[in-house]
Amino acid sequence: MDINELIAIVKKKLEEKINIESIRIEDKSFLHKNHAGNKEGKFHLKIHLKSIELKKMNRLESNKKIYKILDEELKMSIHSIQILIS
Repeated sequence: MDINELIAIVKKKLEEKINIESIRIEDKSFLHKNHAGNKEGKFHLKIHLKSIELKKMNRLESNKKIYKILDEELKMSIHSIQILIS
């Protein structure tokens, strides 16, 4: 899977399960290029979400919800994820 496919899948899954006003996903894989745990085909994503639904939750609850939605991608294609909610 390439980064564009992964971003499209992540965006679609989040939009289907969460009421989102806006979403922006950035590939930040270059930040992990020389890290020991970094592997080919694993990506670092930075997700910017604007969501009243998530903003009403505490940080732990909102992150758990996102991690649950992206469980398969986290196991297969995502090395690291950064979540910013506004």
